[in-house]
Amino acid sequence: MGQNKKPGQKPEAITLKAVAQHIGLTPGTVSAVLNDSPSARSIPQETKNRIHAAAKELNYRPNFFARSLRNKRTYTIGVIAEEIGDSYSSPIISGIEQYLRKRDYFFLTVVHRHDPALLSRYSQLLSQRGVEGIITVDTTIQDEPLLPMVAIAGHKKLNGVTNITLDHMKAAVLALNHFKDMSHQHVAFMKGNPVSSDAKDRWDAICKVAAEMGMKIDPELTVQIDTDDPTPMLGYPFTKQLLARKRPFTALFAYNDISAIGAIRALQEQGLRVPQDVSVMGFDDIPGAAFHTPSLTTVQQPLHRMGEVAAQVLLERIDGKREYLTEIAIEPKLVVRESTAKAPAAR
Repeated sequence: MGQNKKPGQKPEAITLKAVAQHIGLTPGTVSAVLNDSPSARSIPQETKNRIHAAAKELNYRPNFFARSLRNKRTYTIGVIAEEIGDSYSSPIISGIEQYLRKRDYFFLTVVHRHDPALLSRYSQLLSQRGVEGIITVDTTIQDEPLLPMVAIAGHKKLNGVTNITLDHMKAAVLALNHFKDMSHQHVAFMKGNPVSSDAKDRWDAICKVAAEMGMKIDPELTVQIDTDDPTPMLGYPFTKQLLARKRPFTALFAYNDISAIGAIRALQEQGLRVPQDVSVMGFDDIPGAAFHTPSLTTVQQPLHRMGEVAAQVLLERIDGKREYLTEIAIEPKLVVRESTAKAPAAR
């Protein structure tokens, strides 16, 4: 086959029928296995292995368009994110991409930056372009979706949406107990921007756990972030606000890692040492947290893994292989590094 090809002429594509003839099976059996159709479940694993080996040996490439027309599928999903290149969304989208790539799915990504008009428009555009499901990242969904949807950091219960959430109560317990163990009695807090989907649940959890522990939250030591800057400027000016109030504190619980890094810079400019004078804790455990100076103590949420889980759940829902779940909880973990230490009075 292909022996009389002229130089530069493309070789003939190997057909599914040729694969079937090569191993003496029917095209229907080969098609069921290579397309992972429901009828393939009754085919012995040994036969499946033979088919996959033959397809690899012959360099068989399925005709995507024929497959799409036959199954009325696009094998494409949509991803709606608040940002793409920021330290929170980037590892999540990387996890989504890694899972989808192994299953020959494509994804279209749109960025709304908390603009309600853009969010509504992008949802419609993705549906018009034939996506089979949607994953949202740090996005508050108001209406029930027309397609299967998985919301990373989703908190609103809607029909058709599977929320992947962090256990913020446990996160608050881990963080506040660490400060307590370090003898910190004057702790400052950064509240997240209300447009961030995690902000309210995280703050509510901190307040509840603090009350149960008998830890007082001083309003003068609490600052509200009101920007969505994806750089350390998210924390820098608000730490300056805290310092300007002249109310002493020995520890700061930032909203996330990027705001913690900005906070450390503001403290150092004031002549304060971290952690000797003020301990600082972040949230997320972004890739740069371990390499900052000082390295950042933080509440870790496995962002890359959350992206993988979201993609897996969505594809299983699209293929009818998973029962619809309203929520999947992810466990946080405390990672202690150099930015926290005993309170000065306790040393």
